[in-house]
Amino acid sequence: MSDRDYYEVLGVARNAGESDIKSAYRKLALKYHPDRNQGDTSAEEKFKEAAQAYAVLADPDKRARYDRFGHAAVSGAAGGAGGFNPDIFGDFSDILGDFFGFGGGRRGGPARGSDLRFDLEISFEESFNGAETTIQIPREEACETCHGSGAAAGTTKETCQQCRGTGQLRYQQGFLVVARSCANCRGTGQVIRTPCATCRGTGLVTKERRVTVRIPPGIADGQRLRLHGEGEHGTAGGPTGDLYVVVHVRPHPAFQRDGDDLYVEAHVPYPVMAMGGAFKIDGPAGELDVHVPAGSASGTLIPFRGKGMASVNGRGRGTLYVRAIVAVPRKLSKEQKKLIEQLGDTMRKDKIEPTSAEDSQDKPFFEKVKDLFG
Repeated sequence: MSDRDYYEVLGVARNAGESDIKSAYRKLALKYHPDRNQGDTSAEEKFKEAAQAYAVLADPDKRARYDRFGHAAVSGAAGGAGGFNPDIFGDFSDILGDFFGFGGGRRGGPARGSDLRFDLEISFEESFNGAETTIQIPREEACETCHGSGAAAGTTKETCQQCRGTGQLRYQQGFLVVARSCANCRGTGQVIRTPCATCRGTGLVTKERRVTVRIPPGIADGQRLRLHGEGEHGTAGGPTGDLYVVVHVRPHPAFQRDGDDLYVEAHVPYPVMAMGGAFKIDGPAGELDVHVPAGSASGTLIPFRGKGMASVNGRGRGTLYVRAIVAVPRKLSKEQKKLIEQLGDTMRKDKIEPTSAEDSQDKPFFEKVKDLFG
């Protein structure tokens, strides 16, 4: 083992905190671990060197002595053969235990079932009003023949003789005692001598399941619904996963959504826009009476409070806005043209502010109407 400075070994500053030291060692342990560098003696030495440095710097008393007197004050402080202390791996059981099989616990215990996803397309009307539908999903469920045990009728699981029910096999690798998942029982600690013919020993079978989905009013495109316990069954008595239904709302040809508000355009004759009036329009919840104030400009928004989309959190509804657009006729009869020109003559004294040099020219009223609305 080299006598390199421990701070240099871990690549941290001398005033590094506990979390920085732990993080630096974690990276080196994963990088140089013998399982990932089999036959590489250089990597094994670096792994041991990092372990020794961490054993000292992670202990406040040892670190204080090392800072004052150097290596001599902590010689053998890491313990174990060659100064290596296997207890330091307890700090990283979450990473090293899963990655290299260091964990002391038995594997193959109860495990939660997988979550499932289902993409559901609905109409704009179903999104507005809410709906209820039934979907079919394939999922793994407990085998009814063996009740999820995986063993044939009249037989039971047996304790694995190779690992003696622990689910792990331990062996010496260099200076380490390494634990690996038992291949004979796949880490469960038990073996099935006579597997169930229906599920072939897995304890699970794939079935089509019908699930009722309640769609709340106001749900938006891309939102998802969580159905608790409707995912795949767990193993060894573990809980069932969840089903996530992702909703896709088909666009409506007339209504546009913005949050909980809705917008719809209505083409209104010019006389109604000029003198005011009323007309009817079909809204998503029924017919609406739209009243246009006199002198309304094209594009005026007329609000209907509480007629928009429902809020999925249950806080009322948004607003439905009717955008009144002047309906300019594409074809006019001679009589209609004459009437519009007469109207223009009566309004010729009105001043129209130009918006460009071209618009500032004196034009007949009919041509100005075409310029404004055509």
